[in-house]
Amino acid sequence: MTYEQLAERRSTPRSKTPFYKVMLGLNVFGWVGMVVVLILFHYARPDFISGVQQYWGIEGDSSWSEGHLSAMTIMLQICLIVSLVSIVMRARRNRRRTDSFGVNLIILFAIAAISLITLATTLGL
Repeated sequence: MTYEQLAERRSTPRSKTPFYKVMLGLNVFGWVGMVVVLILFHYARPDFISGVQQYWGIEGDSSWSEGHLSAMTIMLQICLIVSLVSIVMRARRNRRRTDSFGVNLIILFAIAAISLITLATTLGL
């Protein structure tokens, strides 16, 4: 590699490199997946039965929707894998002191991991 090629490579902004675009795409995909998980959670959870409904004897659905629950579990696993891959990619790429680590990926990983553990312990999945 010549000096000119090395200088040209270092003068390219990070936001223009394909690696950066892939990492950004994975990050966006992970967070959009988490929004999908929240929507699936809304439809999977049992209905809230208030005191007035109990008093008047109005029935409500008190069971989890199995279809939405399995889709939610799969999406949480995808979010967990995408965030872990992004964390590893970013850790291998960042070498300077001024490079940011990406706290949002750690938060996404923690949310997905805690959610999967909670589902596994409470619903036995």
